[in-house]
Amino acid sequence: MLGSRRVVTLAAVLTLTAVMPAAPVGTAEQATAPVRQALFVGNNWDGTVDALTPDPRLERIRRINVVPDLDERLREIYADPVRLLYFLGIRLAIGEGHDQLVDDMYTTEDGRTLIVSRPSLADVVAIDLTHGALKWRFPVDGRRSDHMAISPDGGHVAVSASTANLVHILDVRTGQEVGRFPSGDSPHENVYSRDGSRIFHASIGHVYTPLDGNWADSTKGARHFQVVDSSTNEVLRRLDMGAELREAGYPGMSSAVRPMTFSADERFVYFQVSFFHGFVEYDLDQGRVTRVANLPIPEHAQDIPRERYPLDSAHHGIAMNPQGTDLCVAGTVSDYATIVSPETFRNKGLVRSGTKPYWATPSSDGRHCFVSWSGTDSVSALSYETGVEVGAAEVGDHPQRMRLGRIALPE
Repeated sequence: MLGSRRVVTLAAVLTLTAVMPAAPVGTAEQATAPVRQALFVGNNWDGTVDALTPDPRLERIRRINVVPDLDERLREIYADPVRLLYFLGIRLAIGEGHDQLVDDMYTTEDGRTLIVSRPSLADVVAIDLTHGALKWRFPVDGRRSDHMAISPDGGHVAVSASTANLVHILDVRTGQEVGRFPSGDSPHENVYSRDGSRIFHASIGHVYTPLDGNWADSTKGARHFQVVDSSTNEVLRRLDMGAELREAGYPGMSSAVRPMTFSADERFVYFQVSFFHGFVEYDLDQGRVTRVANLPIPEHAQDIPRERYPLDSAHHGIAMNPQGTDLCVAGTVSDYATIVSPETFRNKGLVRSGTKPYWATPSSDGRHCFVSWSGTDSVSALSYETGVEVGAAEVGDHPQRMRLGRIALPE
């Protein structure tokens, strides 16, 4: 039973009671193995990662098992009543009845190591892409790991520890903690600045609770947008974006900042917030909300109560192309993706190629945006120029996060 990859029912459990640095060179064969860029897609409920060609063909290069130690981890969890309680809670409240086995991932520059956060297992691991074994494992504080970010020099990875209200900074080579900084309730998104000097971080609060009306906003906990000095882990700025939005003339919007992306000069941050069908533009230089983009709400989505939004997400997934000319947006409960001009906020049409889109990632050349459709287990390539789908592929169960990385190919 422990070896099964199927979802374990509650009754059954109770009866059981960007660019990273080169990893150290191993063999001469490994050191000279050809390396290519790939789009890594995390299949959350499968515990697998698909490495695809980062182009409209989206051809699968490899499928990687990121829970090779699953039996061992489950034995530990079943033996600890407190861990078991959290494990089941994550499955029922956050995983929609499924275990969350892969959230975020990055690779080393040499393409031989994959760093993965595994929410239900409350850890971060480094996986040898040649042999599939674990190189190191770091259990996070608390009971769940979440989104990550990699420093531009590839030396460190920042991982959110959801229930501990902090972010760990890990050494990529060893997996050892080298720093940490505090967060609000349910720390979530992390993004390094291009020069690596800052980490932009957001906590999203208790998105798994059933109290989703505006009247219950205070029950969601402390939600902050933070700017952190990456060399000292000092929080330089801490903002309540709900209050910032009210001050700018947009009352009744959530403080929970979801995915975020930046203008080419990093002056503006574009982010989604809980329950909102669109995104917000915030001027980091002036310290104020400058514009709010309202995107289409299809008729079927207008009738969906807020309590049925997946983890409070109306939209979840936004990515500026490297040139800073277009935004790619995932309309999660509306079942569409679209390309939007950051100048006019006009969209180039709605792409409806699947259901529950949950992430957006730009290609390195800025020509395409890759969108994961978590409800239909697929990935699309959209043209930033035209806004149309130019490629698609099937992936594993419930794809969410996608990252560009590198993978060493067998000779």
